[in-house]
Amino acid sequence: MEKQKVLFIEDDAFLAKIYTKAIEDAAYDSILAGTGEEGLKLAEREKPSIILLDILLPHMDGFEFLEKIKSNPDLNSIPVLVITNMSGREDVERANSLGAAGYLIKAHTLPKDVVRKIQSILA
Repeated sequence: MEKQKVLFIEDDAFLAKIYTKAIEDAAYDSILAGTGEEGLKLAEREKPSIILLDILLPHMDGFEFLEKIKSNPDLNSIPVLVITNMSGREDVERANSLGAAGYLIKAHTLPKDVVRKIQSILA
């Protein structure tokens, strides 16, 4: 059986490395994008099982990415798990209204908790 793919859109290389390792240790393939634009291209090409999305990204923020992916009929069924340090209620509500499958605060979430959330969404 082919491994499920996790697309992680994160511009912080250090954090990306930590989470990517946890994702791969949990037997998922991980694909990394450093910008929203790159993430969209990879989502179209790779058709990941789930997308992990930071909100604060260069050029196109995570909210704009969510709007674009949820309006694309080829991609709108892919669950998007937001993982960010933006903890304001408005941000959480906005992400949820745009179709996010979950919202995690980086500062309060260990990589293993992110993997658990991925597993529960994909179960």
